[in-house]
Amino acid sequence: MDLDPKLSPDLDPELDLVLTRDINAPRDVLYMCWTTPEHLVHWFVPKPHRVTACELDPRPGGVCNTTFEVEGNLMENKGVYLEVIPNEKLVFTDAYSEGWKPAPEPFMTAIVTFQDLGGGRTRYTAVARHRTPETAKAHKDMGFYDGWGTVVTQLEAYAQGLK
Repeated sequence: MDLDPKLSPDLDPELDLVLTRDINAPRDVLYMCWTTPEHLVHWFVPKPHRVTACELDPRPGGVCNTTFEVEGNLMENKGVYLEVIPNEKLVFTDAYSEGWKPAPEPFMTAIVTFQDLGGGRTRYTAVARHRTPETAKAHKDMGFYDGWGTVVTQLEAYAQGLK
């Protein structure tokens, strides 16, 4: 099954990292897990790391803020949503924070899509877009595929518990 063209960005192999997986959970549940703080904190970072704070306002210009604890260090991520199509697509970035304040060192823009496969299954695609090939490589070397893949596995398990 091809991705819906409105959900599929033009990909640049030097700048974009892509993870696609078919998940055994309905897309409305996955979308809820992505857009509701009380759900997101349960699966959003690879365990044993954890989300210690989360503020989400899923609308263009709404905040997308999370704080992670990784090995005792707090990592604050402030951003905004750029595009929101309920149950289909979320685009958010750390290039801006609330009030369209530019970030001094933006890292990426993420595009997450949820395509209904029928039977309660969803094709989940996450794209991490970067400004430079060096930033994309750094993200890949930091473990993008393992980390985001672990998060998808955690998301699927958590979402299945909500059915």
